[in-house]
Amino acid sequence: MATRKRSITRSFAQLFLWATGWQVTGTKPTARRFVLIAAPHTSNWDLAYLLAFAQVFDVKVSWMGKHTLFRGPMGWVMRKLGGISVRRDRSNDLVIQLAEVINQSDSMALTVPAEGTRGYTPYWKSGFYHIAVKAGVPIVMSYLDWPRKCGGFGPELLPSGRVRDDMDEVRAFYAGKQGRFPSRAGEIRLKEEM
Repeated sequence: MATRKRSITRSFAQLFLWATGWQVTGTKPTARRFVLIAAPHTSNWDLAYLLAFAQVFDVKVSWMGKHTLFRGPMGWVMRKLGGISVRRDRSNDLVIQLAEVINQSDSMALTVPAEGTRGYTPYWKSGFYHIAVKAGVPIVMSYLDWPRKCGGFGPELLPSGRVRDDMDEVRAFYAGKQGRFPSRAGEIRLKEEM
């Protein structure tokens, strides 16, 4: 029954992508546990497309969203779609908590929108990097390139702890890829690099 349900969901995702003119690129990640960068993140539609690409690749993603998305009846839907409610207005060792969640799972793709918002920000939030380091798992780069209408999964990067070197690889991968609203995308860099 579960296999049939996955097949139906995958077919629906493929139909959604085809009907909206999107192409699937990249390959399925080989790691069982990883942190998934979701970038560029400039539109509310990014989540829908990320979930569709994940279904096509048969990757069950978990994603972080601000706690307000999980209120009322939509909260159940968001959790069913893999959502993990987080409070960005409180300092509560989120990196450590999420690294533990990854390490306690047999299989997990923890999705982090590195920009942290759909609006412009001068640098990426470094949580994705620190979660991967703390959990000892690779970072997988996923993307949506709106002008070309293609998206999928890119390479895996096991963080070395040399932030600038690792981010140079991330920048090289995302070079030329644009979000739906390019003016909302900031430079790909972490505060630690400044």
